[in-house]
Amino acid sequence: MSHVTFDTAGRAGVITLRRQEALNAISESMVHAMAEALIEWAKDDRIERVAIRADGGRAFSAGGDIREIYDAPAEALTFFEAEYRHNVRVATYPKPYIALVDGIVMGGGVGVSLHASHRIGGENLAFAMPEVGIGFFPDIGAAALLAAMDDHIGHYIALTGNRLGRDHAADPAVGLVTHPMPSDVLDDALDRIAGARDLDPALSELVVETEPWDDDTRAVIPQVFSAASPLEVLERLADADSEAAAAIAKKIARHSPTSLELAHRAVSRATAGDVADAVTTDFRILARVLEGHDFFEGIRAAVIDKDQAPRWSPAEMSGVDLEEIEAHFTPPPHGDLNLEGLLR
Repeated sequence: MSHVTFDTAGRAGVITLRRQEALNAISESMVHAMAEALIEWAKDDRIERVAIRADGGRAFSAGGDIREIYDAPAEALTFFEAEYRHNVRVATYPKPYIALVDGIVMGGGVGVSLHASHRIGGENLAFAMPEVGIGFFPDIGAAALLAAMDDHIGHYIALTGNRLGRDHAADPAVGLVTHPMPSDVLDDALDRIAGARDLDPALSELVVETEPWDDDTRAVIPQVFSAASPLEVLERLADADSEAAAAIAKKIARHSPTSLELAHRAVSRATAGDVADAVTTDFRILARVLEGHDFFEGIRAAVIDKDQAPRWSPAEMSGVDLEEIEAHFTPPPHGDLNLEGLLR
């Protein structure tokens, strides 16, 4: 059975992720198949809009297939190149692109969904960018989403990897979900995407009110994550003297120090909403990360040996070479990401 299928329904082209045994992890073959479909549908006047959904289970998509990367590291760059180009294709698609997201959505799953023009979230949505926990960084153009958030919430997400539910993701300060809905009306939403002459009013009828994000963690975020560096974030958390701050500090301390520096700088430098610029930076960072230690060590600890005990190098924030971090943001020897011809 194909891991991703393509159908037409009324006015819509419909992409369905069908790899629940791997939580719909996005592979290179899936990226190429989705790209081909979007290119063809962009030319087809019968297709007015595109929807992407997942077939049952507890995940929309838990991210990219990192096991595939670990097993074939020499081919990793070509996978990420295809993925990043597709992220921009989604973000700049000339027709409405509607993501129906319920369950876990992380990493590569975010790249095929939350750059959409319409982002429908069911109540089971669990969004995160947990890459710093595996020695990586929030890529797939995520920095453009995180930089658009108010009160340094984007830095909080990037450095902690903590999950947000649907209501938090729909909070105006976050802005990831444009249309919060009950999970049991997502099929109705898909029917309206396929059949409605006027898309936006048809979807708005299904939108529900959400609970505001109002807790101790939310109060800590702007005070702490406006800091100029991850080290300063940790210092502010230590000074905050609250249970919420202590829990955040404990989470951050488990992550790769190198990844924390990369993530913080990427979000700080990103332009809100500019996915093309963000993935260009991602590709630069990636080139050096693939030559380093922490990413493959993180995959080993998380999915190969599953000991959950990565040995980061360096192991402490104080050991990070900031000049080396800065070098990650310069063009790689093989050149910058080519974003030409995305719909050809």
